[in-house]
Amino acid sequence: MSPFDLDDAAAYARWRDAKLAGHPGTVGELLVELDDPTAPGTTERAALAERLGRCNMAVFSAPWALLDREGVRRLGAQVGLHRLDQHLCAGEDAVSALTVADDALHAGYIPYTHRPIAWHTDGYYNPPEHQIRGLLLYSVRPAREGGTNQLLDHEIAYLLLRDRDPALVRALMHPAAMCIPPNRVDGEELRPEVCGPVFSVDAAGHLHMRYTARRRNIRWRDDPATHAAVAALAEILAGPSPWHFAYRLAAGQGLICNNVLHTRSGFEADSARLLYRARYYDRVALGTL
Repeated sequence: MSPFDLDDAAAYARWRDAKLAGHPGTVGELLVELDDPTAPGTTERAALAERLGRCNMAVFSAPWALLDREGVRRLGAQVGLHRLDQHLCAGEDAVSALTVADDALHAGYIPYTHRPIAWHTDGYYNPPEHQIRGLLLYSVRPAREGGTNQLLDHEIAYLLLRDRDPALVRALMHPAAMCIPPNRVDGEELRPEVCGPVFSVDAAGHLHMRYTARRRNIRWRDDPATHAAVAALAEILAGPSPWHFAYRLAAGQGLICNNVLHTRSGFEADSARLLYRARYYDRVALGTL
């Protein structure tokens, strides 16, 4: 029995009640202090697992021990994240430095600008075999102002949508619900078109979500059910709700999550803001924490 089986109302009802009862009420409940973020102790690992089990995310803090790129990779490995996504703008170590950049490689990609980023999950344009299931963000230098993330557990988005009408979820589970056109630069195709569902369930029974609120370079399945589902999901994401969190990572703080929905507010164009980002094909392995 799966709570994500649209034909199993009883399993869903049990999961729904437990999910809402256990979900954190404030962003402060996500925080975990780590003495050594590259080697969390038993108590710290249990605290991370508890937060992730409740809402698929945890915010860690270790401002006295700033991590470098290798430290970010080591922390990821400590929580079961190993298969890094070597994407176009990542370094040779598959870690991205999110800072304002105008070089040829990063030009045109919003994460490397000061502009706001709308609701999305990372890697929504990746092919099915390379879906991003785990995400690690780490703040080295925050912006002087701005650069705040909004966060929403994708399971809560599913729950709120299913409570409105299971048909909305069914539409977003269609294998051609959301298509991202090819990425072409100067006539060269860097990535082919990618189509797939918004919501899917992996082999282990975990809910996965790929989504972007962008309006350009995206093609939704052209039928009334999908149009209704996309509009309903946009209303849910606009909030507010008790499950929407806003948090600005300070220096030495980071986010570990199962690729939950998130945004970023804009910040000053001349900012020296720097975050490291590592994206994984793995979920955080709670059983090993």
